[in-house]
Amino acid sequence: MARPAADRPRVALADIGALLAPFPGRAEATTRIALASTLTVLIAAMYGTPEAAISAYVIFFINRADRTSSIVLSLGMLVLVSLIVGLVIVLADLTLDHTVLRVAFMALLSAGLLFLTSASKLRPVGAIVAMVVGFGLDELGLVPAGELATRALLYAWLMVAIAVGANVLVNLLMGPSPRRLTGARLAHCLRVAARSLRDPAMEGAALATALRDGVQPLPGWLRLATFEGSANAADVLALRQAMTSTMAILMAADVASRQPGARLPRACAATIADTLEAMAQMLAAGGYPVEIELALPDAGVLPPLQQAVAQALRDAIEHYAEPHAPAAPDALPSGPPGKPGGFFEPDAFTNRAHVHYALKTTGAAMFCYLLYQQLNWPGIHTCFITCYLVALGTTAESVEKLTLRLAGCLVGAAAGAAALIFIVPALDGVTGLLALVFAGTWLSAWVASGSPRIAYAGFQIAFAFYLCVIQGPGPGFDLSIARDRVIGILIGNLVVYLVFTRIWPVSIAGRIDAALAALASQWQQLVDAHRPDSRRRHAADAMALQQDIAQDLALARYEPASVGPSPAWLEQQRRRLGALDAVAGLLFLLAERYPGDPAIAARLHAVRTDQAAPAHAERRSSPANGDRTRDTLLALVDQQLSGTRPASAPSSHAQT
Repeated sequence: MARPAADRPRVALADIGALLAPFPGRAEATTRIALASTLTVLIAAMYGTPEAAISAYVIFFINRADRTSSIVLSLGMLVLVSLIVGLVIVLADLTLDHTVLRVAFMALLSAGLLFLTSASKLRPVGAIVAMVVGFGLDELGLVPAGELATRALLYAWLMVAIAVGANVLVNLLMGPSPRRLTGARLAHCLRVAARSLRDPAMEGAALATALRDGVQPLPGWLRLATFEGSANAADVLALRQAMTSTMAILMAADVASRQPGARLPRACAATIADTLEAMAQMLAAGGYPVEIELALPDAGVLPPLQQAVAQALRDAIEHYAEPHAPAAPDALPSGPPGKPGGFFEPDAFTNRAHVHYALKTTGAAMFCYLLYQQLNWPGIHTCFITCYLVALGTTAESVEKLTLRLAGCLVGAAAGAAALIFIVPALDGVTGLLALVFAGTWLSAWVASGSPRIAYAGFQIAFAFYLCVIQGPGPGFDLSIARDRVIGILIGNLVVYLVFTRIWPVSIAGRIDAALAALASQWQQLVDAHRPDSRRRHAADAMALQQDIAQDLALARYEPASVGPSPAWLEQQRRRLGALDAVAGLLFLLAERYPGDPAIAARLHAVRTDQAAPAHAERRSSPANGDRTRDTLLALVDQQLSGTRPASAPSSHAQT
């Protein structure tokens, strides 16, 4: 079995082309970020507000794929920043003339906001809010009077407010609705499945991506579509059923792609592929297909494995957008286990990692603040800002992302310096500066909107580029400003790296353990479910979680031996994940045809424990006994498991 892409520890040069390749919606999302950032710079230039580079960078954190999420997140962040800045204004009278007290308040508010960032739904914007508060309190130390201090805090508020206004305006004018995104994503998945059926060897990577990421955003988009009124209740029910049917189509296509004996005859595959492409065209146009009739040859003439694939495809296609009556309990929408509603995470007040994260990030930021204050080198104040933007939860992420940070920073700084030398001197006004910002933002956002394996570099490219090029309300030519700001970014990255790998280091092993337990729970619920829509939702959650675990296993290689899990433990978890990946499609087909069959549960138990399925599992009562298709699928599962199971499993443990 080929190693999943996420399991490769580093981005090879050969991978960069694939990671930068276009995919549906990437160009549109990139253009919206570029327009919003450019509009932010224009407004900041018109009113002469400071730190326009930071305002433009905020767009990267508050822009989402759909217009509703972008607008709600932007307005929510503005409200939160307004409340915090109001609190700081109240505290200004106490801290303006007392440097030690002001720094203490800065650290206290930073730690509190970062705790909420780690332990609550504030995660998407919490670090930005903490950075704005720190910036505002820092500005208090640079002004001699109360009125000027108030003005400095208002500038800190404007740093976010301008970005929020620009992002809301751009998304109102050209942001895609969640309803349109839902149809476009379903259409893309169906086209990938169609191409895979025509030529399984050519679409393996695209099919794997669609399986793991294709339908994951759809439940959220459908809720947003209901909230904003772009889809009525009947459409939402039909599209929710279409989502689960699409997952079944992808799973069946995956089995046909991986198993040579499951590949359908050319004429049969072409008929199904033509139907899928016609359905995709309807979805892309804003509708959805109903009353589909699929003319296929008699399934009885096909071998058992091909019968299973053909039957799964037929059932999913012919009932593509026909909702089942919500009668059984397992028809309720599924989601990742352990994620109940509420503002705080379930372990917010019991897991010390949240407090450690807040203290470590605050400590790194305050060290950088005191460093440039004591050196009297305000040009490197970007080290203070950087700490809030790059802090991560685990040692593995901190080490792995350091490479992307440094690479992105150097690329962005090089691009910014080249622009200052060769382009900016030729600019005679703000229009040219805006064109330069748009071009630089578009390229950075293209990288940032891609795979997690490279997206982080896009954020750093944009950050360094902005700090070099945006030096004021008009074109700036001072290379020393660019030099100092880049030095600050590098210092901030280094300090965060040292703090997060030396003080209370958090291994990623705990997250892998929890995710594997959640993955096993998803598959068990899938096997036990008696309704197709419930099984398919569990399959979508399981495939997405499987990809997350693969990425975490790859990240674990970056942890030092004193922090990370042992090689034997990693190999055991990687083998279990590989075994489940090898049999996922086969188990799904079995569960679709024979829900509740104890033999399926026995195979799943074998995957979870690295043991062979018990021999008596075949003899247990099951209505499917004697079914050739069932026997063939079970035999293939056993064959796959025997190829991934070791002679003796290593003990499961992590070094501490």
